[in-house]
Amino acid sequence: MKHQQLKAHQRQHRQHWGTGVNVRVHRALSWLDRAEQELERQDSDAAFIFLWLSFNAAYANEYEGVTRAKARETYVAFFERLVGYDEQRLIYNILWQKYSGAVRSLLENKFVFQRFWDHISGMPGADDWQDKFSAAKRASQRALAAQDTVTVLGIVMDRLYTLRNQLIHGGATWNGSWNRTQLRDAVALLSELMPIIITLMMQHGDAVWGNASYYLGE
Repeated sequence: MKHQQLKAHQRQHRQHWGTGVNVRVHRALSWLDRAEQELERQDSDAAFIFLWLSFNAAYANEYEGVTRAKARETYVAFFERLVGYDEQRLIYNILWQKYSGAVRSLLENKFVFQRFWDHISGMPGADDWQDKFSAAKRASQRALAAQDTVTVLGIVMDRLYTLRNQLIHGGATWNGSWNRTQLRDAVALLSELMPIIITLMMQHGDAVWGNASYYLGE
């Protein structure tokens, strides 16, 4: 489903949901809409940024002082919940059927592995990045073999978090040639995942999702 259909469903059912999920879904849909516009323009950089904002609007609880480790803890818990709701195995089908190639490509791409860049930057203790990269690939392969959706999603999102940092913090050039592969894979995956994430949240809009950040209330 695309933004237009999802928005129509939201308008029809939102009166039955709590304020927290209503705000989250409303915001996530707004950024998904913008991402779809950039996809039509074939601007992968902008599309990825807006898709990430859509994801952030859906899952995040707080922003002040949030570390990468804390963000990971939050989105892994979010994935556990979504996979539990996903009776039709929509997320599973994205990871193992439609975009299995993109998933494997991201997991095997050192340029979205943060410790590689820590090593390039000369950070202490990062000289073992190759060992850590190999260990992460083995972990992802075990998860793939076990069809462990939550673990695979968590590892993939770790890679996308690095790509997010590169773009948001100016560590990349717009439309640059060196990161096209990882951006192509990231956009393909997120553009399919976000509608599913939003759909699952709307299907369980009567559940408690927590207050949206930076929201004053009614």
